[in-house]
This record gives sequence, C-alpha cells and structure tokens, in this order.
Amino acid sequence: MEDLKIEDVNLEISENLERHRTDGFSSSKALVVRRGAPIRISLQLEGRAFNPKTDYLKVQVMLGRMYVAMPVTFSKKVSYTRWKAYIDRESLDLQNPSIFISSPASASVGCHTFKMCAITRGSNKKSCAFGKFTLLCNPWCRADVVYIPFEDQREEYIQNDSGLLFIGTAMNPVSRPWSFDQFEPGVLEACLQMLQVSPQHQTNKRMDYLNRKNPVYIGRVVSAMINSEDDRGVLKGKWAGDFKEGVNPSLWTGSGDILTQWAESGFKPVKYGQCWVFAAVMCTVMRVLGIPSRVVTNFNSAHDTNDNLVIEEFYSETGQKLNRSKDSIWNFHVWVECWMTRRDLGSGLEGWQVLDPTPQERSGGVFCCGPAPVKAVKDRRIDLIYDIPFVYAAVNADVHSVILSEGKVVNYSKDTERVGSLICTKAISFPRLQNITGDYKYIKSPTSTISSRSSRMSEDSTLRRGSSRGVLVVLSLDKTPVAGEPACFTVKVINKQRVAKMMKIHLNAQAKEYNNSPSDTFWESHGVVKLGPMEVKVIQQQITPVQYEDVVGDNLINLAVVLEDSNSKERVMASEEFNIASPQLIIEITKEESIVLGKEQTATVTFTNPFSHMVSGVLNVAGAGLIKGKVHFRMLPLCPGGSVKQRITFIPSKLGVKMLQASLALSNINSTIRGFQMVSVCRA
Repeated sequence: MEDLKIEDVNLEISENLERHRTDGFSSSKALVVRRGAPIRISLQLEGRAFNPKTDYLKVQVMLGRMYVAMPVTFSKKVSYTRWKAYIDRESLDLQNPSIFISSPASASVGCHTFKMCAITRGSNKKSCAFGKFTLLCNPWCRADVVYIPFEDQREEYIQNDSGLLFIGTAMNPVSRPWSFDQFEPGVLEACLQMLQVSPQHQTNKRMDYLNRKNPVYIGRVVSAMINSEDDRGVLKGKWAGDFKEGVNPSLWTGSGDILTQWAESGFKPVKYGQCWVFAAVMCTVMRVLGIPSRVVTNFNSAHDTNDNLVIEEFYSETGQKLNRSKDSIWNFHVWVECWMTRRDLGSGLEGWQVLDPTPQERSGGVFCCGPAPVKAVKDRRIDLIYDIPFVYAAVNADVHSVILSEGKVVNYSKDTERVGSLICTKAISFPRLQNITGDYKYIKSPTSTISSRSSRMSEDSTLRRGSSRGVLVVLSLDKTPVAGEPACFTVKVINKQRVAKMMKIHLNAQAKEYNNSPSDTFWESHGVVKLGPMEVKVIQQQITPVQYEDVVGDNLINLAVVLEDSNSKERVMASEEFNIASPQLIIEITKEESIVLGKEQTATVTFTNPFSHMVSGVLNVAGAGLIKGKVHFRMLPLCPGGSVKQRITFIPSKLGVKMLQASLALSNINSTIRGFQMVSVCRA
C-alpha cells in the first residue's frame, strides 16, 4: 500500500481567529489562538486519501525545547488539563482531513510550533509537516484563571483598543484619550518579544516557559519590562528637565508607537514615559496576552518612603510650600489592574490585582510592583504577596501639614481623607469615569455613582479647613477653574472666641507638576484682617489668566492661606491644589451614521483659543483601526477668541466602535489640548 504523504497543513487562519476571538490580530497573518479551546487545521495530502483503518497520525507541540506528543484519536472528549488531538468522524473529509488540537486551560503563553506526522501500517516511513501558532490566555474559558464572567467585561478589558486615562485632580478629573493599539501591526510581535528578552527568559528559558502558564508570573515579568531600570525594558522614565532627547510624555497618544519603536530599535528604551504612559503600555501588553486589564488612577497618591503611613508637608509662615520631605503625594498616580484567580493565596482574593510598572520601589530586587489583590489592599492584608503595604500606603496614608518659622514648628494639622480621595477607571462601554474608591478602602459615605461623587466633591474636595484654638479658616474654590477665566476662590475666617483679633493674612500660589514639589511663588497677596468677637469674615480673591497662563499650562496650582494672630502669634493654615480645565478640541464626523469599512470618510477638528494671547502649535490626529499612523498639521498663530478648523480624511480598516482622537501641542504655552470622538464602523 502506498504510504500516506502530507504535503502541507492549512492553518484555517480565518476560521480559527474568529472562533478564538482573535480576529483583531489578522494583520499579523499568523495563527493566534487562546488556550483551553480547540484549533482546527486541515491536512493537504499528496496522492491517496486518508484511510482511518491503516493510517496513524501523531502531533508534537513544541515551546522552545519543551514538547508534548499525542496521537490523533477519534474521541472528541477534551480535557482542560492536558493536550489532545482528535478527528471529528461526523465531518471527516478523507482527502483533506481536519485535525483538532486542544490545549490545556493552563498552557504556557508564547509562540508554539507543531509537527504533524502520518504513518501507514506496515511502513517505517513517516511523512511530516510543520506549522506554528501563538497561544494566549483565554478569559472566555471557565477553566482559565483569567476567566472573567461577563461578555461586556471581556469586550472592554480585552478587545477594546481605545480608552480614557484620568489625570488632573480629584476635584477636576481630566479624561485623556488613549489608543491601546493591541491589534495594530507589530504590536503583538513586540509583546511576545518582550517575554523573550526578559531577564527571566535569558537566565533560564525552560523555567520561564513553564512559568508562563501563570498570569501572576507574567504580570511581574511585564511590570518589570515596561520600565528600563533593570533590563532591556520598553520605556525610560523622566520627570524633570527637558525632553529634547526623546518625546515629552504628554505628547504620546497611544501604545503602538512606543512598542514598535522599542522592538525595531533592537530593544533600546523609548524616551520618555511617566506613570500614565507606563500604565497604558502595560495595559496594552496584558490585553494582547489575553489577561483582562484596565488603567486605574489614584488621586492624591502617597509615596511613603519610611513605611509609617504618614506624609509630611512643610510650609513657610507666608504659605509657600517647601521641598523638605522625602515622602511625597502625587496629585494622581496611574497603575494597572489585571483580573485573575490567585491560587497561590487561597480563596477570596481573586479578581482585580494591582500591577504598577512605574519604577518607584524595588520588589524582589527589581523595579516592579504586584500583583497585589485589591481585596487584600482594602483589608490591609500586608502579610500577603505582592507589595500590598506599598499599595495600601498609596491609598490610605495620613497627611501632616507643618508650618515652619525660622526652622521651628509653629503649626501642625492632620488630614486623614485626602490621600486616595478618588480612585477611578473608565466605565465599561461608555467614555466616562467609574468611581472604584470603595473597592480599595472603607469609606464613610459610599459614592457609587459619578453624580454622588460630584456632590461630595463640591462639599469637601474643593474645600480645605484649618483650625486653631482661636480661629477657623476655610479655603474654597468658587467653581472649577477654566482656561481663559479667572480662578476665583473664597477665604472664610471665623473667630471662635469672644475676643477681638487682629490677623495677618498671607495668600500664596505656586505652579507644580503632578508629582513634584511646587516651583517658586507666581502670585501672592498679604494683608490684615480685623475680627470682632465671634465674627465671620469672607474674603473674595482671584488669580487672573494673565497671571497664571504662562506659568501653569498643564501643571497644577498649589494655593495656601496662612493667618497669624498678631497678639498670640498663633498660626492657622488651609491649602488646596487644583488644575485649570483646558478647552477641548471639537471633532465632527461627516455623515456619522454611515461610516463603513474601507470607504473614505471626512472629519473636522475645531479649536477655539480661550487664552489671553495668540497661540500656535501642531495638531496630531490618530485612531487605531481608522488611520494608519498619525497625521500632522501645523496651526498658524491664532488670536484670542479666534477659531480654526482642520479637515481630515480617513479610511476605516477595522469594524466596531473606534476612537478618533486629536491633540494640539501648543508651542508657546506648556499645554496640550485634546479631543476625541467615538466612531462606529459597519460593513458596507
């Protein structure tokens, strides 16, 4: 009898991509599948047809030098714990038989190869063909530890290639559009290369391959590889000085450019990143690898260097904030949450886990953080792994504010609610903020909705009190400050005693970056307040656009008021940090209801100058699945109050809801103006 000969294998890429919900990766022209689900491949035979009675098929699957071999059987009964290969008798085509290969739900992530061999009874010759596939985690498979139960969660945290990052302040969160780009050309390959160039893989390839079945391990590897402090990581962080040798972190609009630049450069770190860039790029990598992920912002995030859960802030007697402490509070800090079961910790700690790729503290000797179960952070389970004390302090530390005069402490106050005052992420399916503060900490008045959050902010977050035995001072913003308008605020002074008082009042404003101490004072006011017994006085003040525009830009303002009793020398202080709300670019889509795949569309981006002087800059427009790369336009100087429109064209290349985003980097102000529009792309 003639030996059975395999000429080739057909990977049935289109069918398998659709079946495994990986069709977004179609541009890679590779077979990308998820573990715990069968792959169908077809054999192309040379000569005679397959004879089930005399022909025997065998499959060997390899990852690096490790392999597993299995016979091809006629039993469709698969196991989530071992590899299996079978033929479906009901649909058997003897000329081009289909073979199903099913992987365990705990198979290792990475690029696998396989060898399909045919042997005919009575012959000692083998006919073999080779193929390869990329295996990812499977959040649709109940047996996979990354299984997440609802389809809208999987759509948001795996499939969505765009989203919003939140920056600014708890009082005035600013949504920043971001393109995760997980399905853009070169991104899948860069993510897989990241695992290959990691120190763990370079040190012990076999052990790395074995450990890649575990998302806890993958998370720690990726957390370390996103920064470049210990390895050939993706991003170089920079928080001070100029960015002439690279890209200002505020100018990145998506992960794709960063990951492909890193891979194409031979794994040289991309300059530069800050916390939201580190987190967004890690979110992309984890989504690519099949692990549900989202970007989270912690407003007023504490960095407690001495582990005492106290952050000290120092002020001068005239209200100037001083750089005197190693501890710090970032106005916001951005990290990643990934969804997984923690079998290493026992039951009850499954779900969202904090992973922070921004290089702040070493964990296990390298700059990485997590995964720390959010449930363990809430319950202060600091005995568990990984890095729970660090995350707990970031959302729970107390703030001690100290006034110094000639090196001596003259006033001290304590704030137990400022740190972690708002923790949020993008809502599922909608471009808005979701408050998740209650997942991390027990809060006195639950704020499960955005509207209740807003009302709470108007009561406490925009207001800071300071009190001594004799005087209470309250500092509050009259409304959210908006670019081009004065920043108006009120100082309320209350005499708590039945004695008249003469008070010196000092008001001080400094610009500050979200993660640094303030710079020099750019606005101040000094005077005297006379208070009758038990009297309440209200003082209205404002900082005009001319006074803050050139200094502040995208940074924040630290505002403080210090009152000094002329007789007792007793001092009292209140402070607030706030951002100026920037205008938004307006994006309008022509015939928005009829956007179809492969057909040219038109959009218009409009900018109105709210500033008190002329501005110019560069407009960048991007959109994963809508525009290849970015398009750039130079904006000529625009007068105050003037408007400019820019028409753009794009051809959608992916189906579904996509984000068209635009950013205008102003050249004469430290400010970038942004806008986005969600676009629904349908089949023609």
